[in-house]
Amino acid sequence: MDSLFTDRKYSGLKVYLLLVVIALLLGGGLIYFISLQQTHSQQEVKSNQETKTVKVESHRLSKEDAIITVVDKVAPAIVKITTKKEKIVSDFFAWQTKRTVKGQGSGVIIDQDGYIVTNNHVIDQADQIKVILSDGDKSYQGKIVGRDPVTDLAVIKINPGSEKLPVVKIGNSNNLEVGQLAIAIGNPYGFSETVTTGVISALGRQIQLQKSTGLINMIQTDAAINPGNSGGALLNSQGEVIGINTAIIEQAQGIGFAIPINVVKEITKELIAKGEVVRPWLGIYASSINSKLAKEYDLAVKHGVYIFNVIEGSPAFKVNLQNGDIITKIDQKIITSMARLKDILQEYQVNDKINLTIYRAGKKKEISVKLAKMPQDY
Repeated sequence: MDSLFTDRKYSGLKVYLLLVVIALLLGGGLIYFISLQQTHSQQEVKSNQETKTVKVESHRLSKEDAIITVVDKVAPAIVKITTKKEKIVSDFFAWQTKRTVKGQGSGVIIDQDGYIVTNNHVIDQADQIKVILSDGDKSYQGKIVGRDPVTDLAVIKINPGSEKLPVVKIGNSNNLEVGQLAIAIGNPYGFSETVTTGVISALGRQIQLQKSTGLINMIQTDAAINPGNSGGALLNSQGEVIGINTAIIEQAQGIGFAIPINVVKEITKELIAKGEVVRPWLGIYASSINSKLAKEYDLAVKHGVYIFNVIEGSPAFKVNLQNGDIITKIDQKIITSMARLKDILQEYQVNDKINLTIYRAGKKKEISVKLAKMPQDY
């Protein structure tokens, strides 16, 4: 009995020890497997992080390389423009004296003959125009070929003689997308060849300049465009000119505007050929109205343009259009805004007759008007 009990006890102990050994082996293997998996996972994370870092650095370098390439290629064709004009000023005793007013801006060389595109406000009323090439070594006297206050564009010309001028490559502003790279080159505050970068923030912007006129379909960018940048180039990543910079809202921060290059091409062609852009003219100062304004001022209609001034001697003046009249249609084409009115007028020629639908004191009227040629400084 004692022997049998002892054998059984010994046999049970062996089984117990065997189970312990197996458990230790399995546990060690499991711990090793988990450790191996964690190490592999950490290596993957580290590898992914390194890959992402390389990709980000590569993207940053490729963007910087693109900007540097564009600047090297295009900057020589961007010029500095300085102007002088004589201005008559009166002192406290009403004595009049002449004073020389200086101005500056930028320009873009568009061909080997010396034609340069800039803003109208850069050279407006200038008695002297000096064009300085980007290297600063050569300068030329500039002559006004033509200007267009409506689009704030002008063309001037220099005589390069035997000098071979650098010329920009023209792009297509119809293919622009919000968010794409924008590079501005100009001469802000007199500093030559200054480059700023950003993106195209918006397209089709309208900016009011005067009581009656404004720039429409403008390119908006966050690339800094300051006084002196006016007339410089806005470029895409391929170095193509997509717009002509115009600094007209000096107080704006982080907002710059450029005239689309397709508009520039059309206006420039006409300025070189004729010295001016001939447009039909109605002769009113007016503002767009909408349903909110119509309700606030108890107007008879919810859309159209509200006339607040009729220019003496204009086509509108001759047919007795009056302050307070609301134009709702031109030849049955609905007028929803001043921009729409301007677009419709461009479909006509000088001396064409148009039929206006207006509301005066709440009553509908039809008036026929013969369009005239728009004055240069309207």
